[in-house]
Amino acid sequence: MARADATALERALIGPDDPEIVALEAALRSAQLAADVDALDRLIAEDLLFTGPDGKLGTKAQDLASHRSGVVRMRVHEPIELRVRRIGARVAIVALLTHLVVDINGATVQGTYRYTRVWAREQGRWRVAGGHVAAAPAEETPAR
Repeated sequence: MARADATALERALIGPDDPEIVALEAALRSAQLAADVDALDRLIAEDLLFTGPDGKLGTKAQDLASHRSGVVRMRVHEPIELRVRRIGARVAIVALLTHLVVDINGATVQGTYRYTRVWAREQGRWRVAGGHVAAAPAEETPAR
């Protein structure tokens, strides 16, 4: 992971420092931007429960396939605000506000989105176990 990736998320962090989860978020962001399916495979739980902005539940296999095929291609991922809440030693909840530019099926979509992710430590490894992404309301969207 490039240091610049972690730095962008460290700058966006609000609340207590959590280098471990910030590093995981940075690795995930880097993998998304690079369409690095092998890294995404390591970072996402097999039984992922993730709700997309359309309200549909997506699986890990679908996510990996969309990056592998190029159907989804993240072009810009600029963190604005990152909050981390630990629940014990094995679970962390992340709220990330970020500006995205994404090519989806050849059409470019851009805007500010809020991710909620659940990171879980299973079998000694942190992975995204669940989450949701939705367009952020206008009052949370900084002027560009």
